[in-house]
Amino acid sequence: MSEAFTLYKLIVLYMLEKVDFPLTNGQISEFILEKGYTSYFTLQQAISEMVEAGFIREESTHNRTMYHLTEDGMETIQFFKSNISPAIRKDIDMFLKEKAYELKNQVGVKADYYPNDKNEFSVRCRICEGDATLMDLTLSVPTEKEAISVANNWNKRHQEIYAQIMANLL
Repeated sequence: MSEAFTLYKLIVLYMLEKVDFPLTNGQISEFILEKGYTSYFTLQQAISEMVEAGFIREESTHNRTMYHLTEDGMETIQFFKSNISPAIRKDIDMFLKEKAYELKNQVGVKADYYPNDKNEFSVRCRICEGDATLMDLTLSVPTEKEAISVANNWNKRHQEIYAQIMANLL
C-alpha cells in the first residue's frame, strides 16, 4: 500500500508540474478515478498529506478547492518523476493536452462570497488568465442564498456575461 500511495502522490505532483495554473480537486479526481488508479477517499488522503507536508498549496473558496505546486513539491517531483511509469506519464500528458483549454478555463473563473459590513453579502466574480485579471466584479446581495446563486451562475454563464458587458462598454 505504501508504494502505491506514494505513486498517487507523485501522480498529483506530476499533474501540477505539467500545467501553468492550479488544478481543482475535481480535475485531479477526474483523471485518477477515470483511470481507476485508486478510490476517491485514498486520493483525498494523499492530497491532504501533501498539503500538510508543504508539497502543494491549497486555495479554497466556498464552492471549490484548487491546488498549486510549491517549491518543495517541484523539487520532489523533479527528483522522483522517474518512479512514475512512462505509461502513466503518457496518460497524464494526454489528459492534460486533450483538456487543456477546459481545465484552464475552469480555474480562471472564480466566484466567492463573504458577509460585508452592511449585513449583506458581497459576491466577487473574476475572470483571470495567468496572473492577469480580465474582469473583477463585486456585487452586493441581501442574503447568503442569493450570494450562492450569483456565484454558481457566474461559474456557469461567465462567458456570455463578459461578452455582454464588453459589447456594451466598447
